[in-house]
Amino acid sequence: MMNLSHWRVLVAAADAGNISRAAERVGITQSGASQAIAQMEASLGASLLIRERRAVVATAFGEQVLGHARAMLAQFDAIRSLSHAAQGLHAGRIRVASFPSVLATVLPPLLRAFKRSHPGIEVVALEGTDEEVEQWLASDTIELGVVLNPAPQRQALVIGRDAWVAVLPSRHALGRRSSEQGVALEALAGQPFVLATGGCAVNAQSLVAQAGLALSDLRVTVRDLGSAAVLVREGLGVSIMPESALPEDRRGLRVMQLEPRVYREFGLVSSQAGRASAAVQTFLAGLKR
Repeated sequence: MMNLSHWRVLVAAADAGNISRAAERVGITQSGASQAIAQMEASLGASLLIRERRAVVATAFGEQVLGHARAMLAQFDAIRSLSHAAQGLHAGRIRVASFPSVLATVLPPLLRAFKRSHPGIEVVALEGTDEEVEQWLASDTIELGVVLNPAPQRQALVIGRDAWVAVLPSRHALGRRSSEQGVALEALAGQPFVLATGGCAVNAQSLVAQAGLALSDLRVTVRDLGSAAVLVREGLGVSIMPESALPEDRRGLRVMQLEPRVYREFGLVSSQAGRASAAVQTFLAGLKR
């Protein structure tokens, strides 16, 4: 069954000439975009796009369909604009703050999707430490802030969860185990250590402390998680960082799960100003759906 998301993917793919870029524009994964187009072609009984080595181009039938799709989406967007204006959502601003790792990975597709649906609302993303985010929430400097491991009473909307993992030089002795084996915090705490904070008070040092341990050989502390990975690759020490923040290039690194597993959650919390904002509540309602 086809819906508006399918049509948006098709138009984005035709405009970008590339499935990956289309997926980014629409805010879904590449596999999701490919599946959506395949479902449309199966439903219509004809090919819409020709997949060449480095690009996609519309078939003759696809060009005809695209003309109708663009007109349909334009009409829908016009109707939605009328609805937003009636609800007072044709203008406004949402300020969202987060610590770096989530700001770089989780938030962008969520914000892009909202901006497409509500082009009249300005969305401003701010980077800060987790302590700064808490201060900005308390002072109503922002409408929304990303909080790590939010307490239930904060009524946060959880937008992600990932595991803490050990990052070691590829030839490190602890990395000689099978991929199924994890590594204990106790074993890591006694190694030369590269501490990556990511701008958060919740980091490897706090995890180790919660386990009743201490980092016995802390070599260097850096805020940037990517810098920590470089230092580990150079053999300066081992580290612990969120799985979602791992670098794409993992040459020279050995990544292992912690044993037992340790996870972190991150959720959106509204300030008082955010709770009073129709735009913010619409944004949160969209995420819940």
